[in-house]
Amino acid sequence: MASSADVHVRICGQEIIKYDLEIKALIQDIRDCPGPQSALMELNSQVKLKFQQLRMRIQDLEQMAQEQDSELDRLAIQAETESQRQQMLSNQTAWRKANLACKLAIDNMEKDELCHSGSGKEKATKESLVETSSNITESLMSISRMMAEQVKQSEDTISTLATSSRTVQETNEEFKSMTGTIHLGRKLILKYNRRELTDKLLIFLALALFLATVLYILKKRLFPFI
Repeated sequence: MASSADVHVRICGQEIIKYDLEIKALIQDIRDCPGPQSALMELNSQVKLKFQQLRMRIQDLEQMAQEQDSELDRLAIQAETESQRQQMLSNQTAWRKANLACKLAIDNMEKDELCHSGSGKEKATKESLVETSSNITESLMSISRMMAEQVKQSEDTISTLATSSRTVQETNEEFKSMTGTIHLGRKLILKYNRRELTDKLLIFLALALFLATVLYILKKRLFPFI
């Protein structure tokens, strides 16, 4: 009865053979691919995926060989692993050659199509150039109009800024004039305040002198002997 390890080795070997056959079939599809380039790219994507899966299974088989108790089994699995690795390298070489052949065939086919449709395309190209030239002229005229509008807007902005500048300057002059008037008013108020204080002192002194005179007269009349 086969052991569990033998079953795993057999399953891994069968998957390696399956991936190998799928890669060979895809390589043949690449050789027969009539184009376009997108179809070739799709086939190459599938081949890359199969190679990744195949490489992983070969690595698994190599790991199983290291886990064998029997030296004969280990050597047999290692020999199978090396054989499958060489087969994978051979498939990679065939894949590159199939790609080169397919790309060359697609390029030749595209050149033939260009040659057969050259005159019609030349006429279409001339019409396209005329249309493009007309579109460019229209675009330039539109750009010229836009630039003229921008220049007009810039002139209006400059005029507005100049007016604002004059207004600010006039306001500044008025402010300076008002500041001078305020300073003058302040000086006059201080002067009037000082004059008022002086007048009050003079009045007080005059009143004191008057009272002193009255007291002196009363003293002389009422108390002449003093």
